[in-house]
Amino acid sequence: MNRTMRKFIGDRAFYGRLLAITVPIMIQSGITNFVSLLDNIMVGRVGTEQMSGVAIVNQLLFVFYLCIFGGFAGAGIFTAQYYGCGDNEGIRNTVRYKIWLGLILVAGAFIVFLGYGRELIQLYLNGKEDGGDPAAALYYGMGYLRIILIGLPAFALVQVYANTLRECGETVVPMTAGLVAVFVNLVFNYLLIYGKFGFPELGVNGAAIATDLSRFVEMAIVVIWTHTHQLKCKFVKGLYKTILLPGAQIKKYFITGSPLLINEALWSMGMAVLAQCYSTRGLYVVAGQNISSTISNVFNVVFFAMGDAVAIIVGQHLGAGDYERAKDEDRKIIAFSIFVATLVAVIVFVTAPFFPLLYNTAPEARRIAMHFLMAQAIFTPQMGLLHTTYFTLRSGGRTVITFLFDSFFMWVVSVPLAFVLSRFTDLYVIWIFVALQMSEWIKCIVGVVLVKKGIWIKNIVK
Repeated sequence: MNRTMRKFIGDRAFYGRLLAITVPIMIQSGITNFVSLLDNIMVGRVGTEQMSGVAIVNQLLFVFYLCIFGGFAGAGIFTAQYYGCGDNEGIRNTVRYKIWLGLILVAGAFIVFLGYGRELIQLYLNGKEDGGDPAAALYYGMGYLRIILIGLPAFALVQVYANTLRECGETVVPMTAGLVAVFVNLVFNYLLIYGKFGFPELGVNGAAIATDLSRFVEMAIVVIWTHTHQLKCKFVKGLYKTILLPGAQIKKYFITGSPLLINEALWSMGMAVLAQCYSTRGLYVVAGQNISSTISNVFNVVFFAMGDAVAIIVGQHLGAGDYERAKDEDRKIIAFSIFVATLVAVIVFVTAPFFPLLYNTAPEARRIAMHFLMAQAIFTPQMGLLHTTYFTLRSGGRTVITFLFDSFFMWVVSVPLAFVLSRFTDLYVIWIFVALQMSEWIKCIVGVVLVKKGIWIKNIVK
């Protein structure tokens, strides 16, 4: 192997450590997304309007989920580095910060969705008439939303504990809890959507109840395990002696983390706007995009896990002050991510014509779903590169740069481009999607340059 290749390809020990972190995350996320796919298929077999209503609500909830992930990630950067230098009190403070932030975000979600849920769903139902029933989609969406909100506090607490465990190198327990949760979700989906074994037939409302149940089960598992394994989870000892934390710590986490929270909020809102732009082409596009994104998520967990690996492995090296190793292993993770993303792309492209056939929806919605899947497959290696470069910049606390890299680009380039193409042209929706993906070539170039310059190499806990 020549010298250039050795820069991008690790040895057996490196891939062993990488897979030890990523495989449990892949399994958990993969099974979660696979069950989401089955859930989606179950709802999709009830009807197009039911599936579209649920899809719209999930697109709106996606904003909340990413606010949680982004807000916690800011503190999580510190958690990984605190763990790297053995500071358990530092970890305790990051957990307390996550709890308070989670309470604020959950309260905000309840206010927004209970107060303006109907209006938000209606934004996606004003497209061209294509045979779907927007009024029915609104009805089913509102019923699903009211129930799914009940599980949001449990979801937030799961992320507090599971993210902290991962940042401290414990990935198996969150994976196990996730597996149990998705099993509960799958079983009760079947029982409550279709009314099997004496359970009531609740349709989309049954899907929401099943999701809530699974979240409370997952919460119970991660919380109980963490507090009963204090030798492994040393940060738990004295965690709740106080729920307060020093003002200096709050300021430090907020300054580093707020760009991430704002970034995830603006980026997810941007994604919601892009979906709304696609929806101007009709209800069948809403259904087709929902089918394709749900299927793609099952496969994309492979390179998404690489982003988590960057956050954990590189973050711990930075916390320990081993900068050269952080740079070397980051480069190899990025290369491996592009490789596996290419394999995923081939699989998705080949199977694209077959997955939409599982849904009880109009042939036009299936055709759109197939085209979306093929287009997404073509750009999957690009997504693998962007995902790992983003997490690289974030691992050293360069959150302002990641904000410019992600959300600034979304609102300055992607959203205006989608708005213009959807409102002022007759382009087929897939060509709008392709144009948006091609515009991200700019991000690829900028991301590679920033990572190569090493501006992200920084210890933020000393």
